[in-house]
Amino acid sequence: MSDPLNIETKAPYQVTEEERAAIAAAIDEDELCKLALELGNIPSPSRSEAAASQYVFDWMQREGFNPRTTGATPERQNVIGEYGGSAEGANLLFTAHLDTESPTYEPDLDNAKYRPETLSNREWLECWLEDGKLFGYPIANDRGPMSCFMIAAKALRKSGIPLAGKLYLTACPGEIGPEPIEDRKGVDYLGKDIGAHYLFHHGGVAPDYAIAAEGCDFGLTWQGCGYVVFRIRIFGQGVFTPILDYPGDPLKHPNPIYRLGPIIDALHDWGMTYPERHRYESAGGVSIPKTQIDSIKAGIPYSFGTGTEVVSIYLEAGLTPRQKAADVEHELAALMRQFDIEGFDIEPMVVRHGFEANAQDVAPLVAAVADATEFTLGEKLQRANPVYSSMWRDQNVFNMHRIPAVTTGMPRWRPTPADLAKSALIYALTALSICGRAPDGAENAAYKPVYGDNPF
Repeated sequence: MSDPLNIETKAPYQVTEEERAAIAAAIDEDELCKLALELGNIPSPSRSEAAASQYVFDWMQREGFNPRTTGATPERQNVIGEYGGSAEGANLLFTAHLDTESPTYEPDLDNAKYRPETLSNREWLECWLEDGKLFGYPIANDRGPMSCFMIAAKALRKSGIPLAGKLYLTACPGEIGPEPIEDRKGVDYLGKDIGAHYLFHHGGVAPDYAIAAEGCDFGLTWQGCGYVVFRIRIFGQGVFTPILDYPGDPLKHPNPIYRLGPIIDALHDWGMTYPERHRYESAGGVSIPKTQIDSIKAGIPYSFGTGTEVVSIYLEAGLTPRQKAADVEHELAALMRQFDIEGFDIEPMVVRHGFEANAQDVAPLVAAVADATEFTLGEKLQRANPVYSSMWRDQNVFNMHRIPAVTTGMPRWRPTPADLAKSALIYALTALSICGRAPDGAENAAYKPVYGDNPF
């Protein structure tokens, strides 16, 4: 972990020892592990989240959290459950994403990106318990943390603790991706726009604070990076192969593919210095943005004989909360101008800026997580490892809209069932600390049958 957080603000509601004990006793580790595995074993590559969405909806309905859905398309629905809201108190929203890391399962794309043994890795779609540890990419990202806050809410209900403020439980598609680029366009290829961002605007939620439940090794950050994907096109001339003259300098070759060597070397050197030049540290985390060439496209394999006149480099660059995409574009343009080549252009294909919470505004939420962490783990809350504040996570959506938000959660890699139970307890205690306890016997807003039948 990184440095400990300096907490001066107090949480809104001070949880009692009796409440802590009751909530801890209400968390069933076996039930939590079973839920995480069941959720994790529902195949949910991006654009295929419907079955997992249905599972979460059904679970919330059975458990009395009055779920509803909202979505840009029928197949990719956000699920929203509620608990509490019967008295005066702050509202807290938990969110986790339904899509999981995976290949595209489109052979023409996957065979161009992955080795055969990578495509056959069972951890893309399967989750299991082995030697006391949970395996499978969906557990890490993001079914484990999702299961933790679902069971946290159930533990509050089982404990008979009514919440004054409202607790939102949300599961969203599209956090991982994809992004519409070039020939892959339209709503079918939308990622982040139809998940937490869509839910925030169309989900009937009004949070005072938000937590993106993600693996953070029990650390916390209130900032996150965005990214920009640039297409750098290099132009040349098509020349019939039998009449081609070979220049000594690859930069003078008419086929722009030959110019890639020196240009990629320059991009590599630029990328080596990019992280430290744009490193951003605040009280809430350290963001270290990095760059990588994700794809190169040139020519038509089955239409050969004259090389190609265009080669495209697709370069990704992280953006801290203090950067703009234009800053990076200016750097790349200066880099490309140093080459004596026929022509080039640079265009951002995707732009998502990074965001951070206002330190003063997010302090009550951080204090609540800190209290819960110290009780559960017996140690002080620390800033999350910089890798967790150097990527996109959906706390960005809420911080973008001035809702103080953090990301925090269980160990990211190979967690144990006990790790999940600890994370669930931290989430439950945090929820009570933020929302406050309503007077005993207060009607729980989550049980009002407002939304009618199952929308699926």
